[in-house]
Amino acid sequence: MVGHQEETRAAYDGIVELYASMFADRLETQPFSRAMLNTFAELVRGTGNPRAADVGCGPGHLTAMLHGLGLDAFGLDLSPAMVAHARRAHPSLRFDEARMEALPVEDGALGGVLAHYSMIHTPPGELPALLAEQARVLAPGGLLLVSFFATDGPEPVRFDHKVTPAYSWPADLLAELLAGAGLVTFARLLHDPASERGFLDAHVLARLGG
Repeated sequence: MVGHQEETRAAYDGIVELYASMFADRLETQPFSRAMLNTFAELVRGTGNPRAADVGCGPGHLTAMLHGLGLDAFGLDLSPAMVAHARRAHPSLRFDEARMEALPVEDGALGGVLAHYSMIHTPPGELPALLAEQARVLAPGGLLLVSFFATDGPEPVRFDHKVTPAYSWPADLLAELLAGAGLVTFARLLHDPASERGFLDAHVLARLGG
C-alpha cells in the first residue's frame, strides 16, 4: 500500500512550476500571514538561537523570507522536485529532502520551526508523532509557528485539497496536541478564508517548555 507521504510527494513533484508561480509572491496579498511570520522571526531572534527550519518549504520563498528577517533559515521538503526548484531559486540557502516525521536535525538544535500549511496532509492519527518530532529539534524556549485550515467543528475535517487530500483542524484541538508534545500555545490568529473552501485560516504560535 502506498502511504500518504508517497502520494503527497508524487502530487507535489508533478506541480512544482505551477505551484511556485502561484505561491512564491502570494504573501504580498496575505497581511495576516506576513504579520505572524514577522512576529515568529522576531521571537526566534530573541531566543538567541536564530537557526530555524522551514519544514515543508516547497519552492523556498518563505525560507528566503525568514533569512531576510535575520534567521539562519534552511528548508526541508518531502518533494525532491520542490527541493531542486528551491535550490535553483535561492542558491545561497540550504534546502534538503526530508520527511517531517524524521527531520535530519539534531536534538534541541533550533530556535524555531515553521510549518506553513505543511502539516495539512497528515492524517489525524499521525499528527501527534509529527508534532513530537518538531518539538524534538527545538531548544528549550524555541518557537513553532503552525499555519493551517481551521474548522469550527469538534473534529478534523478531511477535504479534497487541489493537490492531494488534506485536513482542517479545530484550533483548540490542535493546541491540545501541541501541549501533548510539550509545546505551549501562547498566540493564535484566525481570520476569514483566503480561498473558496470556506475554512478559516489559522496561525498558532507555541513555545517549547524548558
